[in-house]
Amino acid sequence: MLDPVVLSARLSGIRERLADAARRARRDPASVRLVAVSKTFPIDAVRACAALGQCDFGENKVQEGLAKSEATADLSLRWHFIGHLQSNKAKKAVAFDTIHSIDSEALLIKIDEAAHAAGRTVDVLLQVDLAGEATKFGATPDQLARLVDTANRCTAAQLVGLMTLPPAVDDPEAARPYFATLREIAERLTPRARHAAMLRELSMGMSHDFGVAIEEGATLVRVGSAIFGEREYHA
Repeated sequence: MLDPVVLSARLSGIRERLADAARRARRDPASVRLVAVSKTFPIDAVRACAALGQCDFGENKVQEGLAKSEATADLSLRWHFIGHLQSNKAKKAVAFDTIHSIDSEALLIKIDEAAHAAGRTVDVLLQVDLAGEATKFGATPDQLARLVDTANRCTAAQLVGLMTLPPAVDDPEAARPYFATLREIAERLTPRARHAAMLRELSMGMSHDFGVAIEEGATLVRVGSAIFGEREYHA
């Protein structure tokens, strides 16, 4: 069981660092949302975090995320899907409020159709592969124009921005070029979108580098271990 005093101190520290990074970039701290990545942690940890005012939570497995969403239906939380999404999970995934990992035209269309059939809308972000790593997913930069064109025709899947995962590096400054590039891509693509709000969000930055990401324009930062502690993975 996570000590609530420890959790409170960690969450306060993250919020302070977030606000400091925003002010360094001459931005309003309120322009950045903290997504607490609760994957592998129990529902009690989510509830404890929510009691401290946290509203946005991220999961990378559809079933785990939906189970936690159902278990916290009495709370006003926003659930983000941040993992790789297989097309056969599209119908279930539209129960999330936001999907950060749309990486193909086919997946975008499936999500739009599934959300329409469910009678709801879902915010989506296009995941962009900027490093060409074999272990990472994402659309390449030259595929994005076509994806935005497709998003312009969607009605239930609502494009709101871009997401990226830079290579794992010890020095957060080494991730800065990837964050800056994503911001520049969003700026270039904005005139192509049906309206500017379709590229208003930049989901980038995690526990070790979210400060640099905010300085480069992040509006959504995904922080897990710095809030909940190190994860224990079981075989």
